[in-house]
Amino acid sequence: MSPAAGVKEPLLPGSSKSAPAKPPSVSGAVFNVSTSIIGAGIMSIPATIKVLGVVPAFVMIVVIAWLADISVEFLMRYTHAGDTTTYAGVMRESFGRVGSILVQICVMITNLGCLIIYLIIIGDVLSGNQPEGSVHLGVLQQWFGIHWWNTRAFALLFTLIFVLLPLVVFKRVESLRYSSAISVFLAVVFVGISSVMAIMALLEGKTNSPRMVPELDNKAAFFDLFTAVPVIVTAFTFHFNVHPIGFEMDKPSDMISAVRVSMVLCAAIYFTIGLFGYLLFGDSIMADILVNFDQNSGSTIGSLLNDIVRLSYALHLMLVFPLLNFSLRANIDEFLFPNKTLLAKDNTRFWSLTLVILAFCYLAAIAIPNIWYFFQFMGSTSAVSLAFIFPGAIALWDAWGISTARDRILAAVMIVLAVVTSTIAISSNIYSLITGNQS
Repeated sequence: MSPAAGVKEPLLPGSSKSAPAKPPSVSGAVFNVSTSIIGAGIMSIPATIKVLGVVPAFVMIVVIAWLADISVEFLMRYTHAGDTTTYAGVMRESFGRVGSILVQICVMITNLGCLIIYLIIIGDVLSGNQPEGSVHLGVLQQWFGIHWWNTRAFALLFTLIFVLLPLVVFKRVESLRYSSAISVFLAVVFVGISSVMAIMALLEGKTNSPRMVPELDNKAAFFDLFTAVPVIVTAFTFHFNVHPIGFEMDKPSDMISAVRVSMVLCAAIYFTIGLFGYLLFGDSIMADILVNFDQNSGSTIGSLLNDIVRLSYALHLMLVFPLLNFSLRANIDEFLFPNKTLLAKDNTRFWSLTLVILAFCYLAAIAIPNIWYFFQFMGSTSAVSLAFIFPGAIALWDAWGISTARDRILAAVMIVLAVVTSTIAISSNIYSLITGNQS
């Protein structure tokens, strides 16, 4: 029986039949949750500040973080009220087989899309890219010149085999706590160096005054504001890892505490890098902030800082990759083999799924030069469903009769905001694509 069907075990428990493993600490859960949150989002937040302005962006980050915390509380409370240990399971208890299938599809779309994006960014950092004819060299090419061994295909293959594969074969989320801690540290390094560079530029008078509110020149500019919301929503979407992390812990309250600490930490990191990134590059900032760090700084120290920023971010994504892969692998297995034994106990199935996922992500990252339109569309559909629409629907349906009036009001507000903003964002993106106004 799969975990979603009601087995009270972690999603991928260790295969050993000896004494049960020691439950993870709250600090370990904080690192795992924070690592799940801070992925490609940290790269795109500065561009959202350019669109929204400093004050609205800060408010939006706080509101979405708060709603994400509430949605996690809904998920944990209803999961513990029932007989399941997975996201798909709690949706099945509320909405039947259709509910669990919807969750699994959304998780697979969101995680697979993010994994491919991570590999593309890692490839950009190591081996560069040539968007629209302009050449951006990677750090390996800047250091050693252009050779066959530092091309995108070879550099990503080397990274996949010698860095990512050893990390994705762990069968317990808690086993990734040390890599997660390093990942959070690298994110802080990324923020710290960017902040120092922004402050230095500010002192030298090389920055523009930050835009406090958005510039609304026309109706299209107003609707463009809504395209920034899915980016922030995606940046706080980690709900596919709530159950794997939470059900390895002793008490549900420990997971809620870990999530709240992670929300504060990640919101602070997001706003800091967003503000200082915008101060550093102003309106020239790109959707991928690493493209801006690729520019020639004119000094040895500046070039070194640029390389450190890019490499720290690439290493951060390498360490985030296993956590998303963990959830993706479990959901694909539950979707394709719902009546099989636990995945961790079947090495053939475990290794087959692991290798197929890695191979598909690698081939897609090589074949697709730019998937930012897909990424933004994903943030308006699958990610917002996982983060807000599904948890809100669970609380409104109230299969166990435990929702309070406050819960129902918050759930309704959460769903309405998610549907309205996502609909406007999708419509605006389609309109921009058709008219060619997308920058």
